[in-house]
Amino acid sequence: MEKITTRYKPLLQHALFWVGVLLYFIASSSAAAQMEYPQVLATYAPIVVLQIIAAYTCLQFLIPTFLEKGKYLVFVVLLTLLLLFLFALYILFRMNYVEIIYFDYYNRIMPEYIQLSFWERLFGIRVFLSKAITYISPTVLLLLMRFYKNQQKYLQLNEQKKIAELSALKNQLNPHFLFNTLNNLYALALKKSDKTPEVISKLSDILDYMLYRCNDQFVSLRKEIELIDNYLALEEIRYGKRVHVSFTTAIEEEQKIAPLLLLTFIENAFKHGVSQELNQATLHIDLKATKESIHFSIENTIPAAGVYEQASKEAIGLKNVSKQLELLYPDTHQLKIDKKERVYKVQLNIETI
Repeated sequence: MEKITTRYKPLLQHALFWVGVLLYFIASSSAAAQMEYPQVLATYAPIVVLQIIAAYTCLQFLIPTFLEKGKYLVFVVLLTLLLLFLFALYILFRMNYVEIIYFDYYNRIMPEYIQLSFWERLFGIRVFLSKAITYISPTVLLLLMRFYKNQQKYLQLNEQKKIAELSALKNQLNPHFLFNTLNNLYALALKKSDKTPEVISKLSDILDYMLYRCNDQFVSLRKEIELIDNYLALEEIRYGKRVHVSFTTAIEEEQKIAPLLLLTFIENAFKHGVSQELNQATLHIDLKATKESIHFSIENTIPAAGVYEQASKEAIGLKNVSKQLELLYPDTHQLKIDKKERVYKVQLNIETI
């Protein structure tokens, strides 16, 4: 039953539309109030029938065959001929049926017009233009409805595509992050470090957040800061004096942000900057949030150019996060990456209003 209802739903919608058009003509006409019901139907129903012919001829044939293919002149000529043909049908119906049955009425309100011949009426430009507009008006309404419906479908498909792409990117990001973190833990375990339990605790907090608390499209910025703190603590345990990290925050207004977005930049700095540095590496992270925006910057020292350039080719995380920014903040973010001789700096600004 549901399938049958879905199948015939468009037909029902179109039928209701045309019933509405007929009722509109009757209700908006002052002349209809002076007619009996049979005369009202005989006068206005044929006009609606001609409108139906005009509408579906345009929608199903003229527009897709000529207008959409750029054959504008052919379209205009055929549309004019169609309207002229419908006008001729209307005149014939009026002369051979309506004006005969309701002769007294038309002889009273338009005695001169009913005396005109078929050809005189057909080439009455003013009347033709008036009727042409009447015939084509519902077609314009149907085109607007079709355009609106197509736009809604487009927006829905675009949103579904965006969600699918974000899900794919997140699925790539999480294993990438976990792989690097487990490598850190493995290195400490080999050394039988006393810090291994602390690392496991930090990793547990990180996994708990990633698995259960960051499944929404946007999460609290403060929760992301906690995640970053845990990650930095874990990395500082691993690298010890080989790295100097500073992380400053200034949160004037609570904001929401895409999960794991900022962490990717930090992870990239460690993997392709700190881990490759033979001497002491430095990492400066700054995060500010106001009512209008979120500003994030990260600056790290980098090793010899050749080593870093090779590592940069494998920075999958940066490619993913750039794609995420395009999907989530298409017109409200600015990402700037600067690489100098020994410094790599990323600046991200997200407008939240």
